[in-house]
Amino acid sequence: MADEETHKPSSATGTAALGAGWSHGHRDVSGGWLRPTVFGAVDGLVTNASLIAGLGGGHASAHTIVLTGVAALVAGAFSMGTGEYISVTNQNELVLAEVELEKKMHALFPVAEQEELAGYFREYGADAETAARMAAAVSKDPGTALCVHTREELGVDPSELPSAPLAGFASLCAFSLGALVPLLPYLLGLPNLAATLVITAVALITGGMVVGRLTGRPVLHSGIRQFLLGAMAIAVTFGIGSLIGGHA
Repeated sequence: MADEETHKPSSATGTAALGAGWSHGHRDVSGGWLRPTVFGAVDGLVTNASLIAGLGGGHASAHTIVLTGVAALVAGAFSMGTGEYISVTNQNELVLAEVELEKKMHALFPVAEQEELAGYFREYGADAETAARMAAAVSKDPGTALCVHTREELGVDPSELPSAPLAGFASLCAFSLGALVPLLPYLLGLPNLAATLVITAVALITGGMVVGRLTGRPVLHSGIRQFLLGAMAIAVTFGIGSLIGGHA
């Protein structure tokens, strides 16, 4: 009963709604940090854990595993950071080019653009007369009109594009941290593949649960899903390493 009361729609408005816990604030979903951070950390973790498992399955020495793991960490981190920076930069440049095209259309065909804007408002449920008035009002400010057109036609807000440097740096750091985890037992003087697999499993589950918490998804489901996908890659690489190492 209490749960039903908690989720019952409230008719409170203004100050009363704020007092009841209403808020229109949201977390930043377009800043460009979450996806590269998660992707980088998981990529680094699974890549190096799989690499170590493959070498371990092939009976490589601890020195070879450390050397290869550190090299993979450095190379992968810079590759991820560079790739993320370039991809976000290119995407932003494409969006801005389309915005410039839209701006040119506004300058050359203002009436047609205003009619198109009225069409968007009609799609949202406004009648023809109201939509025309709304379009005329919005079109008085070219910047606002351009912003509305861009959101409707491109699905983005040009003032809220992700930061390429932030995405690249987040990806580089996250990959480095992720790739370091499977190496820790070897770096700390415990060159044991089982220790690497255990610490990697814990990291995969924990990381998945943290992401689930951030995104509002069931934390246990997110953790297990990430663990199973990572374990699959590690198992396949270990099998290949064992197969090749056994015939060396």
